[in-house]
Amino acid sequence: MKSHLERGGLVVYPTSTLPGLGCLPTKSGLDNLFEAKNRPDTMPVSLGVASIDQVEDLVEIPEILNDFLSNFTKGGITTILPAKEELDKRLGGDNVAIRVFAHHAAIALARECGPITATSANESGVEPECDTEIAANLLGIEEFVPGICPNGLGSTYIKLEKDVSEIRGWRLTVMREGVVPRHDVMRWWTIPA
Repeated sequence: MKSHLERGGLVVYPTSTLPGLGCLPTKSGLDNLFEAKNRPDTMPVSLGVASIDQVEDLVEIPEILNDFLSNFTKGGITTILPAKEELDKRLGGDNVAIRVFAHHAAIALARECGPITATSANESGVEPECDTEIAANLLGIEEFVPGICPNGLGSTYIKLEKDVSEIRGWRLTVMREGVVPRHDVMRWWTIPA
């Protein structure tokens, strides 16, 4: 699988929410992914990892992040973090969305290949499938990791920005409510450290 992805290939894989469409965060991989999804370049995709340590060279990681994430359903939150240096705009440029995987197959894929894209495996605007094989066939992707996902809601997106006026030194904004309710995120975040 790694050599396929290194050549700019795509793979559909199971996650704890929706089937993911993965590529390495390279120009050729992103070109192929955005074409397969018929997705505008102005809509960045997230990166999925086995552990947050896999992106410590790419993004600034708040000290509190692991504690924060451990208080919610694993894989249920995607965190937008400041990039250490500007990346491809299709990954967010100055801010990159990172999701720590919960599904064993997604974790194994990220351990083998490093950070991979974690966008849903469906054409933009089309309802996602729950079976990775069906999702791959609909997108015309040959490589897939077999699996059935629960579907329903995707992960909850939060954005963390440095802000010395905040108690934790970071300001949190819920960008999209998903499997983790907004009020649960805000309740945890506003408890004094």
